[in-house]
Amino acid sequence: MYFYIGGGTTNTYKTSEIARIIGIHPNTVRLYEELGFIPKPIRQPNGYRIFTEFHLEQIKLVRIALQIEVLQNGLRKNAISIIKLSAAGDFDNAITLTDNYIKQIRTEQNNAEEAIKIVKELLRGNNKKEVGLLLSRKETADYLHISIDTLRNWEMNGLVTIKRKQNGYRIYSENEINQLKIIRSLRCANYSLTAILRLLNTLSENPNADIRTIIDTPSDNDDIISVCDKLLTSLGKAQANALVMRKQLVYMKKTINSNPPL
Repeated sequence: MYFYIGGGTTNTYKTSEIARIIGIHPNTVRLYEELGFIPKPIRQPNGYRIFTEFHLEQIKLVRIALQIEVLQNGLRKNAISIIKLSAAGDFDNAITLTDNYIKQIRTEQNNAEEAIKIVKELLRGNNKKEVGLLLSRKETADYLHISIDTLRNWEMNGLVTIKRKQNGYRIYSENEINQLKIIRSLRCANYSLTAILRLLNTLSENPNADIRTIIDTPSDNDDIISVCDKLLTSLGKAQANALVMRKQLVYMKKTINSNPPL
């Protein structure tokens, strides 16, 4: 398929030229082609690729869409689907999917904020307390509606420390179960284990610490920081980028004509 801008033929670019304009390595342009993120460029008799204005605008879309690596609940998959629809010139469906993508991001933001609200309520003791509650690991997993493997994973990652009876079996009291409720709420909203641990450690030293700030602010000592270590910020950036993606798609739909050349 050949693409034109504004009814006339476009400027053309070599791989190195289009890479320089966007500010990426030429190999990245080739990778985008292999992944189907941009249309296959036509080739000169000598084998050199020839890119058009459509490729230039499409690569801009790709860079915006992939800037924030939000993975949860298919967000990344949807972003890639938008890219591929646009690469195929299907702008209407790409715009529709982008609208759904924006709604999904907002849902994730609401979930993340709701989890913080739940944590605050748990810390204030507004939840139903089970005085004298003592449960085994399996009973605790059933009580919280999580798997034993999930519970074990949280313990192995230092999110909660469980006391043992004289016979060596773990016993979960009211305090541990309330802490596990906090962890469960935050994990359901896709906060990372690192972010949750950071919050729990801070609250143990300062119960009045601002939850929203702590859980969204990685430590300077963290070597590797993922988007879920600063979930609220990442989702906010993802939403902003999604709105830019929509504008880019509308622009491309208006200016790019997919009629074959005369």
